[in-house]
Amino acid sequence: MRPLLLGLFALAVLSPDPALAQAKQPAAKAAASGAEIRYFTAIDGLMDGAADVILKETRIGKTVTAATLDVCYPVEKGAERKDRFVANLAVAGTSLTGTTQSIGDKQPVTVKLTRKLTGDTFEFRGQVAIGQKVNEVMSPDNSDLSEKEFLESQTRDDGITPAPKDFTDVSPESVGVRVKLEQVLDFLKSLKGEALEVSVGSLSVSCDELRGGEQTIIMTVDPERAGALLAKAKATPGVTFAGWTSGIVEMDRAIRFAAADWREADKINRDKLAQAISGVLSKTLVATPAGSAWNANTGKLTLTFKRPSQIVPALGLTETVEVSAQVSSDKPGTSDRLMLWVSSPVTTTADEGAGPKLNLSEDSGIDDEGAEPEDDGGSIEALTKVLKGQRWDADKSVWK
Repeated sequence: MRPLLLGLFALAVLSPDPALAQAKQPAAKAAASGAEIRYFTAIDGLMDGAADVILKETRIGKTVTAATLDVCYPVEKGAERKDRFVANLAVAGTSLTGTTQSIGDKQPVTVKLTRKLTGDTFEFRGQVAIGQKVNEVMSPDNSDLSEKEFLESQTRDDGITPAPKDFTDVSPESVGVRVKLEQVLDFLKSLKGEALEVSVGSLSVSCDELRGGEQTIIMTVDPERAGALLAKAKATPGVTFAGWTSGIVEMDRAIRFAAADWREADKINRDKLAQAISGVLSKTLVATPAGSAWNANTGKLTLTFKRPSQIVPALGLTETVEVSAQVSSDKPGTSDRLMLWVSSPVTTTADEGAGPKLNLSEDSGIDDEGAEPEDDGGSIEALTKVLKGQRWDADKSVWK
């Protein structure tokens, strides 16, 4: 049997669409009426293979008594924006036909398919016209799913945790907000001028979001303002869920330490902390501090260092080493401990000497996928010692 080529994106248990509402009916009810619900989740030929397709059939024995075709697709080839249609199909023997219009762009849709059982699989042929574009369908060897199999395959995990016990599974600067589709635009407009960053990737609506009726917007914000942002978001019309999610913090490069020496009133003394981190890294990286800056939107600290390049010493080249850091409370709300995450160093080389310069590139054309991170000279261990902190034990899921 042909493997399922497209993901099962329909959130039938969450969908507001009447066309899919029958999926929520108990199997016992269907059995009592002698009807069975089956699903197809891969039918070729739509939108150059980029469409996400769900064909739902109601059968009595081998006879199809009703069918619904749900298709989510890019509005143009290669486009990020998607549209969707749901068509209730008339069944006449092997013929499945119907008309509707797309939900977003209101394009007219016409469906003309024939369905043929061949052994244990099914073949679909025909045409699906969306606006002026006619899609030729020729899809053999399709396998179907039972209603139970279909529902068990449905997931909705955008990683949002509304009240995490700490920041070991979610990142203190990364928040997600789930918004009803019809109010997403107003929500995004309300963020203009705010000191935060919105993930561009979260602006595109996925097929499961279209079917579920809600879109998840991911934002990066200074951890000290994250709680207030989430409280405000939860009170905003259209927002159904909000919390922290995954971000830049990786626990193998995180340190937890007492907050008392690094706070003034209820605020982190960022200048003092940046100076301490810079002092440690200048030793472990064997480099001279060249600058530090806190991002006003995200609260991320960027530190730069300079050192002579040892590639060809006689050329007098200079290496610039950049390290990022994020500091926050170790959990939402008040805590007597802070958590610091420090990135692996990123090094660039340039000719910064007097006179004519040797122009250099950083070998961007070389495939460095899977490359090991740069050696940090034991920076995390050294910082842990200076801060009298703890490291995360991934095996035992505790601070040690």
